[in-house]
Amino acid sequence: MQTFFIAPTDFGVGLTSISLGLVRALERGGLKVGFFKPIAQPHPGDTGPERSTELMARTHGLKPPTPLSLGQVERMLGDGQLDELLEEIIRLYQQACVGKDVVVVEGMVPTRHASYAARVNLHLAKSLDAEVILVSAPENEVLSELSGRVELQAQLFGGPRDPKVLGVILNKVRTEESMSEFASRLREHSPLLRGNDFRLLGCIPYQPELNAPRTRDVADLLGAQVVNAGDYEQRRMNTIIICARTVANTVPLLKPGTLVVTPGDRDDIILAVSLAAINGVPLAGLLLTSDSKPDPRILELCRGALQAGLPILSVSTGSYDTANRLNSLNREIPVDDRERAEFITDFVAGQIDAAWLHQRCGTPRELRLSPAVFRYQLIQRAQQANKRIVLPEGAEPLLVQAAAICQARGIARCVLLAKPEEVQAVARAQGITLPPDLEILDPDLIRGRYVEPMVDLRKSKNLNAPMAEQQLEDPVVIGTMMLALDEVDGLVSGLVHSTANTIRPALQLIKTAPGSSLVSSVFFMLFPEQVLVYGDCVMNPHPSAAELAEIAQQSAQSAEAFGIAPRVAMISYSSDSASDEEVDKVREATRLAQQAEQRLVIDGPLQYDAAANPEIARQVAPQSPVAGRATVFVFPDLNTGNTTHKAVQRSTDGVSLGPMLQGLRKPVNDLPRGAQVDDIVHTIALTAIQASRNI
Repeated sequence: MQTFFIAPTDFGVGLTSISLGLVRALERGGLKVGFFKPIAQPHPGDTGPERSTELMARTHGLKPPTPLSLGQVERMLGDGQLDELLEEIIRLYQQACVGKDVVVVEGMVPTRHASYAARVNLHLAKSLDAEVILVSAPENEVLSELSGRVELQAQLFGGPRDPKVLGVILNKVRTEESMSEFASRLREHSPLLRGNDFRLLGCIPYQPELNAPRTRDVADLLGAQVVNAGDYEQRRMNTIIICARTVANTVPLLKPGTLVVTPGDRDDIILAVSLAAINGVPLAGLLLTSDSKPDPRILELCRGALQAGLPILSVSTGSYDTANRLNSLNREIPVDDRERAEFITDFVAGQIDAAWLHQRCGTPRELRLSPAVFRYQLIQRAQQANKRIVLPEGAEPLLVQAAAICQARGIARCVLLAKPEEVQAVARAQGITLPPDLEILDPDLIRGRYVEPMVDLRKSKNLNAPMAEQQLEDPVVIGTMMLALDEVDGLVSGLVHSTANTIRPALQLIKTAPGSSLVSSVFFMLFPEQVLVYGDCVMNPHPSAAELAEIAQQSAQSAEAFGIAPRVAMISYSSDSASDEEVDKVREATRLAQQAEQRLVIDGPLQYDAAANPEIARQVAPQSPVAGRATVFVFPDLNTGNTTHKAVQRSTDGVSLGPMLQGLRKPVNDLPRGAQVDDIVHTIALTAIQASRNI
């Protein structure tokens, strides 16, 4: 799916017009195009549906998702719920993608009341993994100032060399020269546009008729009294004249599309305008000011003009104040003005570099999985999996809240191991509403049923019934037995239990999956632009080369299962031919992993910066298929992995999900220290997906 994010550099650049034209230009190339305006920004007086979305529906026959209201967005931002906001936007974006080849996403417009728009646009573009097209309007500034403003906005999204920042469309270009001449002169002033990294994707000349409202729109916006409607549904206001002059000096100005503004007692002007109308001049109308009504005898003389369709409006304000109001009218396209919308759409589409954009849409590219998309897909896939997950620490307040959320949202069918009265007491104390179908099992009442099956599972270790009864005092062991007997699909623990206490019963009763000789772990690292996988940071202190190769394979499989294209970097302190025992181990592990899985994209040993940074990769490993583009980082030992994971998480203020265990026959996951409700919910979702994919 190709996504173009349309971002304005300033207020009043005509963003909606560009969106309409861009969709038309892409459609003309045979593409199925969707549209999405994530956040509504109503203009004063707007009471109906969001303007861009409704115009797109009426002009292109699309059915875009309903945008989030500005009030809701501001509340969520004020409450620090940016992640939740982005996940909700991703949900709506997915609706716009259905059956489409490309989606045009219209960003927020910066205004005095929405100074945060640029920051939100950045988060939206990154979360949607979108390619950014800036939209600007030159106004009256010199070309060097225009270039600087565009470059500043390009830097906000990653800079002109970022392959996701495609270029700029200039709208409302006021110049006597041709657009090609203007573009050539702009390139002379703009280093930004001289190369191939950042393109001028369109120059839209200013056309007054594109901004011409219907006379009816003028009446509505002014709240004018309609003295004579005439053709006010069809006629448009191109120019305004304020009549404080004589009739002789006014007559040359009476041209098609002109709105004549005059006090209601200027009988001479009213008669002159009426004569022009009778003679076939399609004036926009006559606007009478100062709440003064024309003499009825004068109106009777004007009957022929009224019958010819001349609109006459009346307002209470004086001519000067009326003129100011007219100049500040909202020139946005009304949602019911199909004629103007179609005109603008076709005009803009004809000025855009559609051929290059079509080629861009046909160029295969690897999608980056952004954190917002990852979280959204995580919840969606867990809901589809519909798995039963046991939570042995069932009376812990955070777990009770997480289980209630998962049950209510259909993320998983949770089973709390705790006394029902304790869970209910926690719920009352914490203000948690327990879903009626949330399952709570008292360990004391069910423990006995697992003694005999546990003895049977551990008979090779000489486990007897008294020993089994003693071990089953631990609810984690009960939960693990439920999993072993297929009564549940997965287990999540570790909020108050140690990692060892969670993992040991699983190793004894669940055992490793076929083809696996060890259990390892991965963290999903949620960085601003993409999600990376780190393994192993929890389980194996000193893996051998063969074990490290298996960890690499397991981690790559986990990445792929969760939508991340695996490119595995085997991390070491050296990327060159240095040779000692540790580097040789990583080198051998890389060879073994490649030998076991021919299609695996893997390289090593690589230093972390060479694996992560494209510029460093070009210097130290220019031929590597992984360096600078790694998505899966496999560390040589637990000390390195755990330290790196925590250092990167804290220093980047990133979010990590996990650890997720790999290599077990059935999914068991350990909660991280200090886990909060969101961490628990996501871990339950991970476990449900593992159960559905047998990861």
